Amino acid sequence: MDETDITAVALKVASGHLTIEEIVAQLPDPDDSTTRTVTEAAEMLGVSTHTIRYYERLGLVEVPRDTAGHRRYDGNALRRLTFLVRMRVSGMGMADLQRYVDLIEGGDATVPERLEMMLEHRDTIRLRIAELQLSLAATEYKIATYGGHLGDPERDETTR
Repeated sequence: MDETDITAVALKVASGHLTIEEIVAQLPDPDDSTTRTVTEAAEMLGVSTHTIRYYERLGLVEVPRDTAGHRRYDGNALRRLTFLVRMRVSGMGMADLQRYVDLIEGGDATVPERLEMMLEHRDTIRLRIAELQLSLAATEYKIATYGGHLGDPERDETTR
């Protein structure tokens, strides 16, 4: 999924027009037998190969290797990486991600604690979104002050 696709999905989510089922459909299929190289996985996720290898070194994702010893990212690894990338983009710290993955490995008994982590993180994201909306309003005000057009998706020539 490239940056344009991610933006389109994000806008659908923000507008309330994307269901949970549609979100899940965007994820790599865990049963897909197709594997990808680290470069292909990085391109798919919009991150660097270094980021993916870092997550692996920290034990956040286990990656099978082929007979030559090269990493081969299967559907499960790609789903985990998708989650990790989304959580990092949303501001979740590495220590929290490590804790979350440790909880996953702890099995079903840790579901209540994982749920609590996600609820707290959702609150953090909602607060950040509100802060960004205020920042956008201030930016729009300044654009209008300088003679630009509010809500214009393309930058107005007068504001460059």
